[in-house]
Amino acid sequence: MEHSAQAAESPTEDKQAESPTLDEPWRELCWGEKQRNLQYVQEYKPENNDIQYLRVLLYGPVGAGKSSFINSVSNVVRGRMTIPALASATTSDKSFTTKYETHKLMKGRGSSKTFYPVVFNDIMGLEDGDRRGAHADDIKLALRGHVKEGYKFNPVSPLTQDDPGYNPTPSADGRVHVLVCAMSANAPQLKSSVLEKMSKIRETASDLGIPQMAMMTHIDEACGETEKNLRNVYKSKHLRKKMKDFSAAVGIPMNCIFPVKNYSEEIDLNDDVDTLILSALRKIIDFGDDFIEKI
Repeated sequence: MEHSAQAAESPTEDKQAESPTLDEPWRELCWGEKQRNLQYVQEYKPENNDIQYLRVLLYGPVGAGKSSFINSVSNVVRGRMTIPALASATTSDKSFTTKYETHKLMKGRGSSKTFYPVVFNDIMGLEDGDRRGAHADDIKLALRGHVKEGYKFNPVSPLTQDDPGYNPTPSADGRVHVLVCAMSANAPQLKSSVLEKMSKIRETASDLGIPQMAMMTHIDEACGETEKNLRNVYKSKHLRKKMKDFSAAVGIPMNCIFPVKNYSEEIDLNDDVDTLILSALRKIIDFGDDFIEKI
């Protein structure tokens, strides 16, 4: 009898072992507090008088969703669908972004139009190989504020001091205050040449004391449970493993990695999508502001 009772239990145990989600989320997130975080973001202003904008630089492999993240942040902050950064809807191994551009978040309309004091710089994606995608040296110069607005990235030859796209005297405003890596949860393992470029960029940022974070995008595409219900994001075993693997490969600690879903096919805003974006954006502002205080 004892043997048959054990046999009866085993399918349940197998079923539990196969569950793609944890019973409890491994990171707490207050899903109902969108308005509080939105207010925090909308009311933020750097205390340092020399700095008008907290500057966030996004980098990462091609197709990681850097431009889409900027658009998603703009949607949340402005409360409607917007497209400040052109993004590609196709999956390609070539970068859609080719110029160094600053994306500002508009506040108000018409004659009362101003901008939120957080700006995003989008750069060409990192590609496999030496002569493809953004050059690590260009990104290192951007961190120090030496890259002029509109500079067109050249994968073959990085920016030099003699180039018209080089800014010899960057202001405190033009420097980067937070470095954010965008990485797709749906992407295969990173190639060694891309990891090497990321390592060089991170090393320069560390030398400059610039805080570093990561956004893990495409979480709904990578995990069926999260696609069904975005609130499963911190219960998903697959996404947790993806984040841990990425943390180990790149060296960014888990508490500085944030899973987000960018707006892509939606035509209206969604509170759960907004909540994840605001959770990440609030930390970007906190980390960047701490750095600004030290300048």
